[in-house]
Amino acid sequence: MMATKLIALPKVSQRPISPCRRRSTGVTACASREANGRDNYGGRLVDENMISLRLRIREMKMLEMNNEANRPPSEWMEWEKQYYVHYIEDVYEGIGLLQNYLMNTRPCLALGFLALFMLSVPISSGFVLFHVLETTKQILSWLYLMTL
Repeated sequence: MMATKLIALPKVSQRPISPCRRRSTGVTACASREANGRDNYGGRLVDENMISLRLRIREMKMLEMNNEANRPPSEWMEWEKQYYVHYIEDVYEGIGLLQNYLMNTRPCLALGFLALFMLSVPISSGFVLFHVLETTKQILSWLYLMTL
């Protein structure tokens, strides 16, 4: 028969283990409400996606630097001036939707979309360049035949 040994374990504290500790921080939060109803960004959280945070930071910088560089040129049409105000917001929102979609898909599928996008631009540019060269070659041959 085998002899068994009783090993004395050190006594473990009986306090419940909390996954988060309470720490006092010197963080203050400020909130404001805009008059045009675009406050709180539709209830989206900043943690939901970093695009919202970038958008808020950009808007705060634009408010701080309210000078001629942020205003649309006077020769623009009225609809361009109206859309210019929300252009960056729309771009960030589109990128945020794409980012959320890709983050919720499988990694291989997201990498496939990225590869497809990265390859589609040079391939389509090459295709257009090829047709421009072919058209130029035909025009030059037609001009050469006209001079004979």
